[in-house]
Amino acid sequence: MSVFTHVTVGTNDLSKARAFYDSVLAELQLKRIADLDDNGSIWGIDAPSFFVLKPANGSPATVGNGVTVSFKAPSRKAIDAFHKVALELGAKDEGQPGPRGWAPHAYAAYVRDLDGNKLAVYCFEPA
Repeated sequence: MSVFTHVTVGTNDLSKARAFYDSVLAELQLKRIADLDDNGSIWGIDAPSFFVLKPANGSPATVGNGVTVSFKAPSRKAIDAFHKVALELGAKDEGQPGPRGWAPHAYAAYVRDLDGNKLAVYCFEPA
């Protein structure tokens, strides 16, 4: 059971964000399921779970210091692919794919999207 209905990050360039997230989230088997006109888009599997929006107050989108959005990956291979595609599309590396010692079988990668939002992808399956 998930404890969240959805997570939202802001963007200052919706068209670039849509292209970025369409590509990287496809590696995690998520697809864009709705567009909110020129205000944002929503990705998910069976239900809306990840939103990218222009800020409602009209101010520029900014990143949260210490905030990370972490996606569940179906496999280690998907994490490697997510990280590779993200970097190819202009994301900044924040942690190469590899084991993370804080939990059994934890394997992850980290990037910053085109707006600077910190993203992680995790899998807890054995190698």
